[in-house]
Amino acid sequence: MSALPVLYSFRRCPYAMRARLALAVSGQVCELREVVLRAKPQGLLQASPKATVPVLVLPDGTVLEQSLDIMSWALARNDPAGWLTPSHGDEAGMQELIAECDGPFKQALDRCKYPSRYPEADAALARAQAVEWMQGLEVRLTGQPFLFGDHAALADMAIAPFVRQFAGIDADWWAAQPWPRLQAWLAQWQASPLFESVMPKLPAWVDGTEGVVFPHPEGTEQPV
Repeated sequence: MSALPVLYSFRRCPYAMRARLALAVSGQVCELREVVLRAKPQGLLQASPKATVPVLVLPDGTVLEQSLDIMSWALARNDPAGWLTPSHGDEAGMQELIAECDGPFKQALDRCKYPSRYPEADAALARAQAVEWMQGLEVRLTGQPFLFGDHAALADMAIAPFVRQFAGIDADWWAAQPWPRLQAWLAQWQASPLFESVMPKLPAWVDGTEGVVFPHPEGTEQPV
């Protein structure tokens, strides 16, 4: 077993993205194994039969299968940016907003991304629900640059990957919406060095091989 925690991840998955963000900001070094979801490696299947990413396997064999659990584990070890201590509100309030993202908004997001898979009325309702939630985030950002105050916190980093997915469905439509604060919030996050550091394009990991060190101190992931 690797002396480092092993993270099974997929670059574009928003759940995996939020886990990598927390690991990176906390400085928790791990062995990153990029997987191809249509051809999942045995290492992932053995670690977590549910076979979804992210999965973090700790050196003592403990397996964390939920993205928020991985975020909490990393930030409990080191939280230099104060993600667990927002300037406004508290961690419980952030968890409530994240639950809205992971529940009703994620359901609406899936229907917006793949409207042909659902009845037309369901897809239209999902679009309306997603728009309403976006408008709520726009209101929340009134008078403050981040969702819970004047610095980025857990809620921003857990929710931004999903807003990114929604914005990416139709970039022209997104840019035309009357959400200047939300659009600026997303753009700032996507332009940040932290975001760039967690989005390397890596070859798919193969069973029996080594992954890469993540995050690498030089900003470029290297073999373990």
